[in-house]
Amino acid sequence: MLDAFAVLLCLTALLAFLNERFVRLPATVGVALGGLLLSLVLALLSRLGVTAPASVMGGLLTRLDFSTFVLQGVLSLLLFAGALSLDTRQMLAQWRSVLSLALVGTLISTALVGGASYALLNALGLPVPLIGTLLFGALISPTDPVAVLDKIKQYALPARSEALIAGESLFNDGVGVVVYLSLLGLAVAVPGAHGGGLGEAALLFGREALGGAGFGVLLGGLGALALRQIEQEGAETLIMLALAVGGYAAASGLGLSGPIAMVTAGLALSEVKSRVFGGSSVEHIRSFWHTIDQVINLLLFTFVGLDVLLLRPSPLELWAGALLVGVVLAARFVSVAVPLSLLRRREGYGQYTVRLLTWGGLRGAIAISLALALPPSGYRETILIVTYVVVLFTLLVQGLSIGPLVERAVGASRDSGDEQLPAGTEPPNAQRPTTEP
Repeated sequence: MLDAFAVLLCLTALLAFLNERFVRLPATVGVALGGLLLSLVLALLSRLGVTAPASVMGGLLTRLDFSTFVLQGVLSLLLFAGALSLDTRQMLAQWRSVLSLALVGTLISTALVGGASYALLNALGLPVPLIGTLLFGALISPTDPVAVLDKIKQYALPARSEALIAGESLFNDGVGVVVYLSLLGLAVAVPGAHGGGLGEAALLFGREALGGAGFGVLLGGLGALALRQIEQEGAETLIMLALAVGGYAAASGLGLSGPIAMVTAGLALSEVKSRVFGGSSVEHIRSFWHTIDQVINLLLFTFVGLDVLLLRPSPLELWAGALLVGVVLAARFVSVAVPLSLLRRREGYGQYTVRLLTWGGLRGAIAISLALALPPSGYRETILIVTYVVVLFTLLVQGLSIGPLVERAVGASRDSGDEQLPAGTEPPNAQRPTTEP
């Protein structure tokens, strides 16, 4: 395991260096693209008869186990760090919007993607049962906070816009995992899955989601109480690491949602961090978690690119994945537009909000991890391949074009005199205003 992780770490460092020195793409996109190109080169060498490099790399990737690495490893740190960096009061001021998008939007998208992909895949001659396509809908519908937060931090979005985008991404991830586990329990009896009917699935959803949120608030409160008593920065950092990793493990052990617990714990601590930490400690903590977030992001996206090496897609499966990109985008548009249309008058969201949330809804490591976690079946490989196609499209196409979209949206709003742009949205590299308009 250590040698596999060492190789991943060294490759990530090399790809990050090459990207920063020569290519200058956003770091996560650059390393993901580098990992993908390396996978394609190794696959080409294998076709030419040079199989040793691909065999060695494939063995290392198998030993690391991407799904375990994410879901039972670094996800707790990423979610906690993401929530800790946000403005809790701004998030609470928009709680209707955030929860509507995270809960209602995720359920709408899961149903739409599940139904449409069932019709499409079976029409193409790829037999996948409805429960399988619903599982695909559940794992691909939530936007990945790892990918989304990395992108929005590159732009000087005011607090209101950032809170909406980041809050939805953090919470719909937890909701998506709970929906996925509930559907998995209906699909097949596996260790950790809960069989039974829709009623039991609904109870599981409520217990995991609500219980996870309450447990996270409790963790955040206990963490704040402990941190108030000390001032040594090393001890403070260790307590927060224990809170993130140990709290996630404890939530999972109690049958609660670890992702939702980490989000609420991070938000609870974020609300009181100015009172818990001194001036120098606040900067130390911010810098530490920012670095953790960056390093793990780069590792994950290198892993995403390299893991393509383990796939053996057929042309039909690749074609299906390309068609499902459009399905997922359309479902994302509807799942954003419906909740926001109900809140438009109260919250004041403009016409560009839906467009930005739709195109900015990136998918990433969590979707792939859930696809890899599917139990063996006749359709598992198909779901995994189409998931990879959708994820790579969102990272490489949507991820690289979201900045110009923001600029065009702002320009169109100013040219037409339309003031319905999402409150505070600005072009990249603009200075964040101190007050919201």
